[in-house]
Amino acid sequence: MKIHIVTLFPGIVEGFFNNSIMKRAVESGTISFDVIDFRSFASDRHHTCDDAPFGGGAGMVIKCEPLCAALDSIGAKGKRVVYPSPSGRKFTQQYAEDLSKEEELVFVCGHYEGIDQRVIDLYVDDEICIGDYVISSGEVASLVIVDAVYRLIGGVISNESLDEESFSDGLLEYPQYTRPETYCSKRVPDVLLSGHHANIGQWRLQKRLEKTLSYRPDLLETTSLDANSRKVLNELKEHSAKGTVDDGRN
Repeated sequence: MKIHIVTLFPGIVEGFFNNSIMKRAVESGTISFDVIDFRSFASDRHHTCDDAPFGGGAGMVIKCEPLCAALDSIGAKGKRVVYPSPSGRKFTQQYAEDLSKEEELVFVCGHYEGIDQRVIDLYVDDEICIGDYVISSGEVASLVIVDAVYRLIGGVISNESLDEESFSDGLLEYPQYTRPETYCSKRVPDVLLSGHHANIGQWRLQKRLEKTLSYRPDLLETTSLDANSRKVLNELKEHSAKGTVDDGRN
């Protein structure tokens, strides 16, 4: 996959592609990227990229001309263009999986009060909201989406790791532990030290259901559960009503 980032602040995003798992994906050729500073496409001597909004109001709006010129320079109309925005569609794991199937993605990074609507009308395929809050940097929002997407591409992360993550099947992930066995008087649950894979699997299922029930009960309304998972969930609800939950330490 090739990822294009169209931005006023290239320094915010460049480091992301040169570190950690992304760096390995770039070095292996699984991912390639370019960062386009659309300020360099402004035609006036001050390289102006924003102006006051028509109709009045606070803040500034990113202008059409430099941003459209930058998008034209990479042939954006023939690619899938993503614009992170609080007024877009909600971003989900399923959405990330859809985007991961593309050969190229273009990310338009907004700032201030956003970008001129005509840029969205002419170029943008996906206006995406990463959450019900507002941030000032379209670069940060774009990198959230990039991070969720690129790791789903074959060869970046093992399928086993992806299968057990939060949202992979509609549930949140179970707790993780590593050495030492005891830290600050807190001990790893005994079941994880038992070597009994069936019991470990059942404990992990219980913890996934328990966490989802506690933090994101809305997910359980749309998640398809097998008979065993449904049984465990019903038991958790009963234990919760009684104020008792098995922590796997016995």
